Amino acid sequence: MRSTKQSVTVIGLGPMGQAMTGAFLDRGYDVTVWNRTASRADELVARGAVLAPTVEKALAANELVILSLTDYDAMYATLEPAAAALTGRILVNLSSDTPEKARAAASWAAERGAVQLTGGVTVPPSGIGQAESSTFYSGPRAVFDEHRAALQVITGRTDHRGEDPGLAALMYQIGMVMFWTSMLSYWQAVALADANGLAAADILPHAVETANSLPGFFSFYAERIDAGRHLGDVDRLAMGMASVEHVLHTNADAGVDTTLPAAVVELFRRGMDAGHAADSFSSVVELMKKAEA
Repeated sequence: MRSTKQSVTVIGLGPMGQAMTGAFLDRGYDVTVWNRTASRADELVARGAVLAPTVEKALAANELVILSLTDYDAMYATLEPAAAALTGRILVNLSSDTPEKARAAASWAAERGAVQLTGGVTVPPSGIGQAESSTFYSGPRAVFDEHRAALQVITGRTDHRGEDPGLAALMYQIGMVMFWTSMLSYWQAVALADANGLAAADILPHAVETANSLPGFFSFYAERIDAGRHLGDVDRLAMGMASVEHVLHTNADAGVDTTLPAAVVELFRRGMDAGHAADSFSSVVELMKKAEA
């Protein structure tokens, strides 16, 4: 007798794919899995997952297919040989890549009879299955709504950003822009502290306090930036220029790598050269925007 439980296929069993499979198993789903290195499925199979011998079999097992692959090139390498089995599948593509590649992949899937929902998971594997964790989605709203219960197994919060399949990837990459740059700034601070005899633990409270102050700045400047108002009433680029140069010189004097602070100084210098010395340092964003045609 065929199982009446909800079912899903997961393709790709890196740490994220394994966490997703575990979350579905915990919620009572029938889960079929496939991975290029089959041994990665051993623990999941012991918990009740079914290991498909081929990608074709994995696709044929369920309408809803979760893709957790390195990037879209890996997706093509995995699914192209099994393209005949894609008809009627819903591909929830949680692989990281660019918005343009997400759009191209959605068209590729449609040409083969499948529908892609692009997803951008905002948490590491440890956050999978948690009610407070979130994922951006974009693509056909009706498909998203139909499968929302399953998507909420992956993360409790699901944010559909629109029909354009590239939007979820865009929101994910916006987060990554901030994450990687912010973490690099923390490594820079740790390196500077180390050069002066301090451990990461010694500066942790100050680092956390500084990071926690940023949301207030984001909110304050967002409205001004959207309005094109870079008034020098609260801060001035010239003042910021002096500060970022002090940061650069402090790191140089300590003998630590200056690649990151030097890049910041260069952006501020470009703003000064563009005539924004008396404007807010938010004016630097205008230099970073896409040039008008």
